[in-house]
Amino acid sequence: MNDSQSFSSTSDSASIATVDQTVGRSRRSTDGSQTIAIESRHWRDVFWLGIFIIHLVGLGFVLAVLGINRFKKSDRLNIDRYTERLWENKPGLTETYWPMYAVAGGVGTVLGWTWLLLLGSHANQMMKVSVHILTTYLAVISVLCFWCDQVFWGVAFAIAAAIQFLYVISVIDRLPFTILVLQKAVKMVWGLPEVMRVAYAFMGVMLLWMAIWSFGAAGVVASSMGDSGRWWLLVVLSVSLFWTGAVLCNTVHVIVSGMVFLVLIHDGRESGSMPHNPLMKSLRYAVTTSLGSICYGSLFTAAIRTLRWEIRGVRSKIGNNECLLCCVDFLFHLVETLVRFFNKYAYVQIAVYGKGFNRSARDAWELFQSTGVEALIAYDCSGAVLLMCTLLGGLITGTCSGVWAYTKSKDRVIMVGSTAMLMGMVLVGLAMVVVESAVTSIYICYAEDPLLIHRWDAEFFNQMSETLHQRLQYRSARAREVLTHNNLNGHAHTQETLSV
Repeated sequence: MNDSQSFSSTSDSASIATVDQTVGRSRRSTDGSQTIAIESRHWRDVFWLGIFIIHLVGLGFVLAVLGINRFKKSDRLNIDRYTERLWENKPGLTETYWPMYAVAGGVGTVLGWTWLLLLGSHANQMMKVSVHILTTYLAVISVLCFWCDQVFWGVAFAIAAAIQFLYVISVIDRLPFTILVLQKAVKMVWGLPEVMRVAYAFMGVMLLWMAIWSFGAAGVVASSMGDSGRWWLLVVLSVSLFWTGAVLCNTVHVIVSGMVFLVLIHDGRESGSMPHNPLMKSLRYAVTTSLGSICYGSLFTAAIRTLRWEIRGVRSKIGNNECLLCCVDFLFHLVETLVRFFNKYAYVQIAVYGKGFNRSARDAWELFQSTGVEALIAYDCSGAVLLMCTLLGGLITGTCSGVWAYTKSKDRVIMVGSTAMLMGMVLVGLAMVVVESAVTSIYICYAEDPLLIHRWDAEFFNQMSETLHQRLQYRSARAREVLTHNNLNGHAHTQETLSV
C-alpha cells in the first residue's frame, strides 16, 4: 500500500513512540472510575432535520398520488392529459407491480434477520462467504442481463464484478485482521440482546415506509410515461429512499454506539456504575436532539466512505506511473479532507457527547491522527466487508423481484429489479449497522483510552497494539523511502542543470 505517502517520517516516528505507550495512555482517572465530559444535550443541525421532515411529508404525498393514479383504474386522477404530448400513453396498473416490491421487502427482511442470527454463531464463515461470493454473484447477474438482451446492464455488472475482484485481491492480506475485529464486534453486540431488538424494530419502521414508497414506485413503473420519464422519477425516488434508509441506519448506529461505549466505560453491563436504562436514553437522544445531525451526516458519509475505499485500492496498485499517481494522489487528499468532516466515527461522538455532526467528525478524526490509530483504521476493511454483505443481500432481493417481473413484463425487469435491490440493501444494511456500530465504538474507545479494550479483552488488545505498531513502522519506512527518492531526483535534476 502507498498510503504512507501522506505522512512524514517525523510524525510517524512520534506515532510509533505513542503506540509503545498505549497501555499507559488514559484520558480518564486510573482508579477504575471513568468520567465523561458530556455536553448539555441541545438540538443540533436543526436545519437538516427540517429539510428531512419536509422531504418525507412532500414525498409521501407525491408517492400517494403516483400510486393511486394507477390503482385498479388506469389514469384515475387524469394525470395523463399533462403528459400525452410528451410521453407514450400505455395502460398499466399499480397492483401489477406492487406485489413484486412486497416480495423485495419480505426477502430483504428475512435476509437481514438471517444475517444477524448467523453472524452470532458463524461470524467467520459468513464474512468470508460474503467477500468471495459477491464477485461470482455479480458475474452471474451480468450473464442473466445479457441473456435478457440488456447489454448495458450486462456490461455494468461485468465491470462491477471485475472491480470487486480487484478490490478483494488488493486487500486480501488485510482480511485476517478485519475478520478478527468483526468477530469481536459480533461478540460485543450479542452480549447486548436489547440492541438486536432495536435493529428488528427499525426494520419494521423501514418496512412501513417502504410500503408507501413501493406503492408510488409501482405507480411510476405502471405509468404511461416513456422509459426516460420513468427512469428519472425512479432515480429521484431511489435517492430519497437511500437518504431515508441511511437516516434510519445511522439512528441505529447512534443508539448501538452509545450502548457499546457505556458498556466498555463501565466494565460491563452489570456494573453498579452503569446508568439506569441506558438503551432508552440512547434512543431518546437519537430520535430527538441528535436526529438533525444524523440527517445531515447521512447525506454524504456513505458516498465519501465508498469513494475512499476505491481510491485506496487503486492507489495501492498503481506502481511507478508518476503521472497517474499524481492524479490519484490529488483525489486521495481531496477525499481525505472530506473524511475529516464526514466519517462514521462521528456517530459515536454524537451518541456519547451530543455534539453536532461536523464537530463530532472532526474531533474523532483528530483523535485518531493524534494517537496514530488512523493507521489501524486505514488497514481495517470491516466497513467494506459489511458493505459487501449488504450488496449481496440487495442483489439477492433484486434478483427475486426481477425474476417475477420477467414473467409479467420483460421491459420492466431492470426497473423493478434495480429498485427492489435498493430496498433489499436498506433492509440488510439495518442489520449490518449493528456490527459496524460496535466496530466504530471499539476504535473510539481504543483511541481515547486503550485500557478500556484491555479490561474487556486483553488478548484482543495485544493483537490491536501489535498490528498498529506494524502499520506505523511500515508507514514510517515508506515515508523515508519516498523522501529519499525525492531527494535523489532533486539532486539528479540539480546536477543536470549545472552541467547544462
